[in-house]
Amino acid sequence: MKNPMALNDLSGPDDVKLLVDEFYQSVQQDDLIGPIFNEVIQDRWPVHLAKMYQFWESILFDKTTYQGRPFPPHAQLPIQKEHFDRWLALFYQNLDRLFAGPIAEQARFRADKMAELFQIKLANIRNDKFRPLL
Repeated sequence: MKNPMALNDLSGPDDVKLLVDEFYQSVQQDDLIGPIFNEVIQDRWPVHLAKMYQFWESILFDKTTYQGRPFPPHAQLPIQKEHFDRWLALFYQNLDRLFAGPIAEQARFRADKMAELFQIKLANIRNDKFRPLL
């Protein structure tokens, strides 16, 4: 018999929207990363969230809804490892609270690799005396 409390896996755009909405609500309220996001995004949260729906749907379901480069907007932000750690912690908390399954695990893996790659790219930019390509 199936456990009624068992979580379902992410299965499409509605699930992506739920995850993104819940995650970014946590981000906006967070003492460490909330002020950074809120200062940059200001009153454009609906636009940002729409991009994030497209981004996550693209990477989790092989859709071509996202057309963009996610790194450049982050390149000038005052963010360090502690900010990425908090971002990941909030992402994992929301993901684990809402979903379980192979696609949820893929989301966890992708978020982890994205944070890792962004930190490497930021370190290269900050440590290079020449203007790097973004």
